[in-house]
Amino acid sequence: MDLGLKDRVYVVTGASRGLGLATARELTADGAKVVLTGRDAGRIADAAAGLGPGAVGVAADNADPEAAGRLIAAAREHFGRFDGILVSVGGPAPGFAADNTDEQWQAAFESVFLGAVRLARAAAAELGEGGVIGFVLSGSVHEPIPGLTISNGLRPGLAGFAKSLSDELGPRGIRVVGLLPARIDTDRVRELDALSGDAEAARAANEARIPLRRYGTPEEFGRTAAFLLSPAASYLTGVMLPVDGGARHGF
Repeated sequence: MDLGLKDRVYVVTGASRGLGLATARELTADGAKVVLTGRDAGRIADAAAGLGPGAVGVAADNADPEAAGRLIAAAREHFGRFDGILVSVGGPAPGFAADNTDEQWQAAFESVFLGAVRLARAAAAELGEGGVIGFVLSGSVHEPIPGLTISNGLRPGLAGFAKSLSDELGPRGIRVVGLLPARIDTDRVRELDALSGDAEAARAANEARIPLRRYGTPEEFGRTAAFLLSPAASYLTGVMLPVDGGARHGF
């Protein structure tokens, strides 16, 4: 199936590694152009170079109020158009309610929540009919993840914002979608397994609770994200799609 991605232009944040990079790789493989962003200039430049001429890297922090405008301008400058954005951000810091500090909460709010809101608002102002705004959220939207209290507090709120935005932008033909990854085999998930003190045992226990009995790969997530961002998903908006091997059993 042709996803209709050829020559469409997307901004993908948090794309120096992990789920953001996996999505950017799938988008460019299907003919899209991508502006990758990340806080580490060297790492994001390397990531973009690895994807070839259809990608350009721009160092940016989601928490920077000026980032959204710069990224959309970069898309238009390098590739001549802007069709959508995938807002992905690493972290926030792990910990339990008694451990996380006010400073950690504030930093996470600026990057995970308010930064994502700013990026989405800026994109909404620039997109036309057929445009799309995507959010990489977490399975914690539905079920808290032990040891990730800050994420558990912020991701569900961002999902609510995304659903509200989908209602507001729908009449303009702009879609808003969310992806809810669970145990995808990334550095971040391996770090979470290691928090238990026995990473191998934690992984085995988690896999036993997943109907497919394994962690997902970044490539599997990237293909799912590329589809949701593509014109092939033109009648999907306001959805929060679990990418979890069947781990979520509720509706």
